[in-house]
Amino acid sequence: MKRTTITLVALLAGLGMANAETVAPADVKFEEGAIAQSLTGVAGNPMEGAKVVSTKSLGNCVACHEITDLADVPFHGEVGPLLDGAGDRWSEAELRGIVANAKMMFEDSMMPSFYKTDGFTRLGNAYTGKAHQGEVEPLLSAQQIEDVVAYLMTLK
Repeated sequence: MKRTTITLVALLAGLGMANAETVAPADVKFEEGAIAQSLTGVAGNPMEGAKVVSTKSLGNCVACHEITDLADVPFHGEVGPLLDGAGDRWSEAELRGIVANAKMMFEDSMMPSFYKTDGFTRLGNAYTGKAHQGEVEPLLSAQQIEDVVAYLMTLK
């Protein structure tokens, strides 16, 4: 009985891990600009998403978008659309696609691709003017994308 219980627990843990595998940026499947499946298999945390949206060293979404919910964060931009009501205007899959790579839905978007690692014309190395060397990391992790989407879904 003990061996059966241990085997069952190990099997269930393995299934949980399989569901929580992160989708690599190159393996993301877009359907009309949307990403139907979670990038991590783990639900996003809206509070962490708000941090990503409002923090300069992370997503810094407020640099281009105004969000009334984050009125205490200074210097909201007006380049992108107002994000109030984003959870009503777009589905979770659409928001995931927009945050990961807005150009898949809006070809002429100026929004950075937060979950993209290839296909760049000439990736610069900060302000040095030299081309980037080595592997390219996405601007946000898969879980940060899920957190941002969870936060945006609260804006109704």
